[in-house]
Parts: sequence; structure tokens; C-alpha cells
Amino acid sequence: MKPFASADAARIAPKIAIDDLTLDYVNAESGERHRAVQGLDLDVRADEFLCVVGPSGCGKSTLLAAIAGFLKPTAGTLTMDGRPIAGPGADRGVVFQEYALLPWMNVLDNAALGLKLRGVARQERYATARRYLAIANLVGVEHKYPHELSGGMRQRVAVARTLANSPEVMLMDEPFAAVDAQTRMVLQEELVRISERSSLTVFFITHSVEEAIFLGDRVAVMSPGPGRVRHIVDVPFSRAARTWKTLNADPAFGALREELLDLVRTPAASAAAPAAQHASA
Repeated sequence: MKPFASADAARIAPKIAIDDLTLDYVNAESGERHRAVQGLDLDVRADEFLCVVGPSGCGKSTLLAAIAGFLKPTAGTLTMDGRPIAGPGADRGVVFQEYALLPWMNVLDNAALGLKLRGVARQERYATARRYLAIANLVGVEHKYPHELSGGMRQRVAVARTLANSPEVMLMDEPFAAVDAQTRMVLQEELVRISERSSLTVFFITHSVEEAIFLGDRVAVMSPGPGRVRHIVDVPFSRAARTWKTLNADPAFGALREELLDLVRTPAASAAAPAAQHASA
């Protein structure tokens, strides 16, 4: 079981440290430069599940892209284990909203793809892929193809493929947004279980405050773009009790949901003070 977030955790060197980060990107059609993130501070602790919420256009996905190494900072620093993030690496796995499975490969081959690209021998990569498919409750579908699976199953294959590469950090960009509400709830409960069985840090982007509370050890709220972290909330619920039946019956869940919704909806100028503190506090 992961250690619950505490004041002592703030004194431990972060897994990912983001200091005064500014991120720009150029519109491919117009050539105009757009500032997505400015002056953002955030520490991501080792082995924690950190969720990030905020209004559309606040730079959440751009921030994830920078941590993945797909985008270089315009200003500020972005480090992992004290070393600058200079590009993509096997220590960071990414799960996108789109399933990104190869349609001509079956489930087992899709799950083992990253290992194959790294030169892992066939027997070893299949054994590893099967282990993580089992963790994702996908035993018995190894030889099916993506078009034969439900949307929820395809996303679980994508998660298993990422885990099979043994990343230290899993970056997830609204991975359940494309599935129906009932399937999303099942996937959320599965992800809580999977994250407890795997030793890794999760950085999870979502538009849903409820999803952030259900999954996260902490929830970081971003301001409208150019985004920065305006507030961080510790989630008080035991991870062992993270089922929708349990949390929906807990009045504290509803209260925390309303608190976070207010933060997301409130104009940034009235809540600028919390952003002044470093986000690891």
C-alpha cells in the first residue's frame, strides 16, 4: 500500500520538480506563438497519484507534454530525480485519451510493443506483457484484435502496455474521457487497484473534479491560461476504500467536490494568493 500523503512527504526530494515554468507553443497553421503556462510551480512526489484539474485552455495537457519530454520549456526548470528533462524517455510512460493501439496487432503484441522496440527477447516480453494484462483484468483476450474489444478494454490494454515498460512515472492525459459513464467508473476503480499493485508515480490530467478526487492522493487546481497552480488539496479518503459506492455515500466526498468546483469556476484574480506558495506545501 502506498504511504498516505503527509507533512513529512513535503520534506522528501520530489520525483518531479517544476519551478517557475513557462511553456509556449507555435500554432502550426498560423505560426502564432501561444503561451500556455507561465510561472508554474509544482512538486510531484515519488509514488503519489497526483491529479490536475482546471478550466479548458489552462495548459494541463501542455504541462504533461513537457514532463513527457515532447515540449521544451520556454523558461524555468523541469527536472526528474534532480536531472533536467531533455526529451522523451523510458522512465516516463504516456497514456493518451485515444487508445493508440495498432489495429493489425493482437492484444498481446500491442501490450509487448514497447518491449519489442527496446530489443527484449520474445519469450521475456510476452511473459511481461501477459503479467500486466492479468493485472489489468485482460486474461483470455490476448489473441483478440482492437476492433474486437470494447472501448474500456482497449484503454486497459494501453495502460498494460505502459506498465509493461516499467516506467517510473505514468503520465495520463484524460485517458477515460472517450468511454461511457458506467465504463469510466469501472476503469477508475481498476486504475486505483492497478496503481496500488505497481510502484510508480502517476500524473493524471482530467476535466472531472469527481474523477480527480476518486483517483488522487492530491489534486492540483490550475488557473485559466496561461496556467499556473493556484491551489492544491490533499484527498483525505483511504485508497483501500476507493469504490464509487463507498465515496458516493460519504458526505465529505460531496463537500470536497464542491470545494474544488468552486476553485475551478472562480476567477483567478480572487484566488491568486494560494498560488504564491510553492505547490509542494
